[in-house]
This record gives sequence, C-alpha cells and structure tokens, in this order.
Amino acid sequence: MPKWLRRRFTDAYERMLRRQLEAAPTHVAIIQDGNRRYARERGADAPDGHREGAKTTERVLDWCEELGIEELTLYAFSTENFDRPDEELEPLFDLLESKLYEFADADRVHENGVRIGAIGDVERLPARVRDAVDYAESRTAEYDSLRLNVALAYGGRSELLGAARTVADEVAAGELSPDEVDADAVEDRLAEHTTRDVDLIIRTGGDERTSNFLPWHANGNEAAVYFCAPYWPEFSKVDFLRGLRTYQAREQSWQQSRTERAVGILRAVAETELADAKTVAGRLRTQLPSAGAREVSAELERQRGAEAGERAD
Repeated sequence: MPKWLRRRFTDAYERMLRRQLEAAPTHVAIIQDGNRRYARERGADAPDGHREGAKTTERVLDWCEELGIEELTLYAFSTENFDRPDEELEPLFDLLESKLYEFADADRVHENGVRIGAIGDVERLPARVRDAVDYAESRTAEYDSLRLNVALAYGGRSELLGAARTVADEVAAGELSPDEVDADAVEDRLAEHTTRDVDLIIRTGGDERTSNFLPWHANGNEAAVYFCAPYWPEFSKVDFLRGLRTYQAREQSWQQSRTERAVGILRAVAETELADAKTVAGRLRTQLPSAGAREVSAELERQRGAEAGERAD
C-alpha cells in the first residue's frame, strides 16, 4: 500500500475511533515497554531505543491534553532496572535528566497547566537526576490541569511496604491510633503525586502483565488493562485510542452489571413489600448511571402494575 494511502486510511480510522469514544478515562497509566528490543531489531544500542521512546512520550502527553485526560502516569524506570549494565544505565539517566529539564521549561507544559511529579524511591537515583526531579516539580507545582507522574525507581510492593511502615511508625509513636488505620490512612501515605485511582493501564511491547505497577491505585479500582504489540517507540495514536476504547467497553459492561444487580435487588424486595421497594429504588437510582436509573424506574413501575393487577383480580 502506498505511504500516502496508508496515511489516509490511518487518519480515517483515528476519526472513527474518536467518534466511538463517549468519554475518556480520568487517569491513564502506561508501561513503556520495548525500547531496547526496538533498538536491537534495528541494529542500534539500547540508548537509541530510549531516545526514540522519549519522542513517543511527548506525543502521548499531547494526546492526553487533546482528549481531556486529567492524569497520566508513566513507568519510566523500575527498581529492577538498576540491574542493567552501567553502559545502558548512564545514558538512560542522562536522558531522564535532560527530559525532565526540557519538560519543566517547555512552553506547552506551562500553557496547559501540566504538573510534573515523580513517584518511587527517587533517593536511589543519581544526584543529577534527583536535581532534575526537584526542578521539574518546583517549576510546575502550582498547576493542576493535567498531572504527569513519572515513576522512577518505582516498585509497587515497595510503595505499599513503605506506606505500611509509615503507619506502623506513627502508631508506635502515638501519632496515629490503631482505630484510625484504614484504607484512607494507607492511601494518604502512598506516593503524594498519584491523586486518583487508575482507570486504564496500557502496556506496549507484547507482554501481558502489569509488572508490579500501581497495585493500590489500579488493582483496587479494577482498572481496565490494554496490552498491545508495538514497541513503545512505535506506539501510535490509533493504539492509544484502542486502549481508551477498551476502557469504555469495560465501563459499559461494569455499569450494565451494576444495573442488573440493582434490578435483581428491587425484584427481591418487591416480592415482600412494594413500599420498601420504592425506598430501595430511590437509593439505587442515585448510585447508577442515567440508563441504569431508568431501568430501575421501569422495574418499579412494572412491580406497581403487577400489584395493581392482583388487586383488581
């Protein structure tokens, strides 16, 4: 297929996907996998793949701003990455440093109100990368239109263990009562820059696992997951929109399940007392999307009609 025709086909497909999307997720988290394999298949070194991947990161930030996504978390460097050889790590640290400074000074970041924050065991990183993190966070601290969380030296289990240790220390010091230890207490002591539950995790590169990424904010929220084959440097807007479509399909299925459960509860209550069913229906309607609320109302009317018919008999 000629390049110009492929481009026209891709543009048309993008428009179709956009039309199918009713609403974007609030918080998207991405595992940027495949930089090294991308480079290796092209006879290049790993740092070349990381540099190409950084270009994709910039495009994804543009897509989030365009689609109204409020929070983006990128898995840039895991705790396991420290095991890589120095000849790969040093250029990667150089890239992280330069991109953090570049993003912090970019006009579009300030024009669009992007707040940059790092999550993870940042103290394990070289001083120059920590300085870049401090610079990016301080330069964008007043913004909140779009939060960009960069996971650096990050591991989900380590994050949870850190929060648990903090809670234990505060209880031991008498600063926190054991009765106050609940989900909110733990969440308050997790990474400060991750502010919302994750709606969608995207992983590139073909692997189908979430690799210890945001277990509290993603698993606890039953986030949708989209695995795709392209390496991170090849990740396209079509791939991104497909991921958002996966989230939308999951939300629609979840909402339908909630509606079916609500109607089932209403039927069970109405079997014994219609007055109680009216009270239950009122509560359920406030907890469901508009379509589900209409189904509950329709079921209540059906129950009323059935009762009226029995009285007439």
